[in-house]
Amino acid sequence: MESTDRQPSRFRDILETYRPYLIAVAALAVFAFTTFAIYNLTTEVSYDDVIEALANTRLSSIGLAVFFTALSFAALVGYDVNAITYIGRSLPFVPVAITAFSAYAVGNTAGFGALSGGAIRFRAYSRLGLSPDDIGRVIAFVTLAFGIGLLAVTALASLVTAPRIGALLDIDGDWVRAGAIVIIIVLTAVLILGRDGRTVSVGSLSIRLPDSRTSSQQFLITALDIAASASVLYVLLPQTEIGWPSFLAIYATAVGLGVLSHVPAGLGVFETVIVAALGNRVSLDEVLGSLVLYRVIYHVLPLLIATLMVIGVEVRQLAHHPVASTLRKLEFRLAPPLLATFSMIAGAMLIFSSVTPTPDSDINFLGNYLPLPVFEGAHFLSSILGLLLFVTARGIGQRLDGAWWAAMVCTALALVLAFMRALALFEASFLIILLIGLFLSARQFKRRASLFGQVLSPSWIAAMLIVVAAAITVLLFVYREVDYSRELWWQFEFSEEAPRGLRAVLGLAIFAATISLFSLLRPAVRRSALSTADDLERAIRLVMAHDNADANLVRMGDKRLMFSESGNAFLMYGIQGRSWIALFDPVGPQEEMADLVWRFVEEARAQGGRAVLYQISPGLLSHCADAGLRAFKLGELAIVDLSRFDLKGGRLAGLRQAVNKGAREGLEFSVIEQPDVMAHVEELRRVSDAWLEDHNTREKTFSLGAFRDDYVSAQPVATLRKDGRIVAFATLSLTDTKYEGTVDLMRFMPDAPKGSMDFLFVKIMEYLRDAGYGHFNLGMAPLSGMSTREAALAWDRIGSVVFEHGERYYNFKGLKAFKSKFHPVWEPRYLAVAGGVSPAIVMMDATLLIGGGLRGVVGK
Repeated sequence: MESTDRQPSRFRDILETYRPYLIAVAALAVFAFTTFAIYNLTTEVSYDDVIEALANTRLSSIGLAVFFTALSFAALVGYDVNAITYIGRSLPFVPVAITAFSAYAVGNTAGFGALSGGAIRFRAYSRLGLSPDDIGRVIAFVTLAFGIGLLAVTALASLVTAPRIGALLDIDGDWVRAGAIVIIIVLTAVLILGRDGRTVSVGSLSIRLPDSRTSSQQFLITALDIAASASVLYVLLPQTEIGWPSFLAIYATAVGLGVLSHVPAGLGVFETVIVAALGNRVSLDEVLGSLVLYRVIYHVLPLLIATLMVIGVEVRQLAHHPVASTLRKLEFRLAPPLLATFSMIAGAMLIFSSVTPTPDSDINFLGNYLPLPVFEGAHFLSSILGLLLFVTARGIGQRLDGAWWAAMVCTALALVLAFMRALALFEASFLIILLIGLFLSARQFKRRASLFGQVLSPSWIAAMLIVVAAAITVLLFVYREVDYSRELWWQFEFSEEAPRGLRAVLGLAIFAATISLFSLLRPAVRRSALSTADDLERAIRLVMAHDNADANLVRMGDKRLMFSESGNAFLMYGIQGRSWIALFDPVGPQEEMADLVWRFVEEARAQGGRAVLYQISPGLLSHCADAGLRAFKLGELAIVDLSRFDLKGGRLAGLRQAVNKGAREGLEFSVIEQPDVMAHVEELRRVSDAWLEDHNTREKTFSLGAFRDDYVSAQPVATLRKDGRIVAFATLSLTDTKYEGTVDLMRFMPDAPKGSMDFLFVKIMEYLRDAGYGHFNLGMAPLSGMSTREAALAWDRIGSVVFEHGERYYNFKGLKAFKSKFHPVWEPRYLAVAGGVSPAIVMMDATLLIGGGLRGVVGK
């Protein structure tokens, strides 16, 4: 029976472990299916026909397409503006517009939807002062708003044009109308339910619906966005009997299926739907030509503008102008992801150009100046450089100096080769912009990390293989009429285009397979080294030289250590299951924080784990966002300003009474200095053992200290005595900077007078104040300060419910009430996890790590 019960849990664990790989395989399968479909749909179309259709596109149509692209992106900015209003915040319009524009330029082009665009929002909006939960709500709002709006627009358009849509899709128009009516009824019901911004509960899930005004505004924004983006493609198509409303329904369906496919940018899926729907009404060669122009205008052009905008900010350096100053703050956040996406597009462009024919005029010109081996070599090397640029994009997004150098070299070489294999002016211009952007952003790529030490995630492997597969499909389409023979591989002539494309594809396939296998196999061969006694001594010295008193937990020796390259900073972490859990902010100079976070995330990923940062401060969130981590609030840390701590007056009257009461009952406070603690350790142990027995619990680890002789005697111990006997004690955690002090182990005898803890804490604070310490860290109140607003994330809402009603399992409210007696300043503390990982799973691993495994948790 036990094994049967464990099967679902084991299946969920396996599914959660291999989910990224399953999604990547599914995306590859969908892409393979759609490319096979579109290849068969275009059997009567030739490459020359497509090129002719492109050349015949009117300039006025291109101008209209650019206009509608600008209109669509203006509407997309409205998503973010509406989302920020919905969560009750206010931000300057210009930086919001820049952030939204850049997020959609990257998200539409690179794919991965909310992940790529969401990462940019997190980086930029955290810089503008939004909290992680606010940013999470913004991302959730724009994602859901787009999906629901797309569904609504498609249903309304289909309702009006049901007979035409049915004829295009070869189904009964009544079925189309019936489906549209059902969707409209459901969405109308949702709109009515949420007319006052009420919360709707479905089982254990509670969702706050937007009010009628917000819903109406968002529908108009979505309708404008989809209508404008559909018009981009519509004006590029030749004039046909298909009306714009019918085309709008087809376009919205194609976009929706492209998003659901998880294929980057819906590549192939979107095209297949458009070709299948319009193939019988419009010339296929003209449809394909229009689709190519649509991708360039709607996807590549905004990315180009966003990159040029960042370059312009760098060049002008208008630091004294308020708007320019804000843009410069955003530039640091936006440049790496923009350049990474730009590098991906440049790489894909080089790959596709390697499998398409070079214009005859270019070949004739170059044949007069270049030897054939140079021409052939330039063509082959350009394809490999394109693949390397595509792969390097990941390192650029992570700000690796090695990736920057690799991208600079690959781009410069590809720029030279662009004139040696064809007079590719547009391609050269694209590469020049990338080269300038990389050069001007060089200071942002200071992370000294090996590009070859990185491994591609499943999503990146899938994206790379999809681009290579797309290149193979284009090759087969272009040279459909060429009969394959083995001799093709060995034909080297200026005029022989098919053999040249075959060799380029073979090189791409070999390199892509090698990179994929390297990334998939590498995590299995790396191991994390355990920390040595020398490492522990180095870490203790660093703790004493910095401000974080909690970091004295490193003295327990139960955590692994990761040092910065300079050795002047470190973070401590533990491993539970697949979770690599780092405790607190890294200790060391501020300028080394970012690199440590990146190294930790990459090391965890390289070994098949998931990176987690536990109980971190708001100051570390921007670095976590850069590394692709998402933050969730854990609770609040209570900090007392000792310079203002005084029992005089009415504010702390309750504590003053507790101290007076303790004095009357004969409590005596003293501090055993560190050299003398070992002489009292047995007496302290008796108090500790009695406390553990009285509370029916056992020692914890990781984020809490345990009673061990070496740990307890490492720093001073504050004690309370009654009649000469120790009845309570607390180990002090101090650093040489005297910025703050805190306590770790707090134990008292069952017969200690009531109010002993109040007495002890007051005396400790007075002792530290008199010794010159600036602050006292009272520790974290778990789940305190979680948002209770209806717009809050599910994590916050669950946390607030547990805080209010979970006293049976943990004294959440009592702990908050005790610390509130001292009138502290409350600072939020967060849990940062790798994107896509459930915080609940991570918290379970953290609980097991703190409790010493399942037995420790169950047995207390």
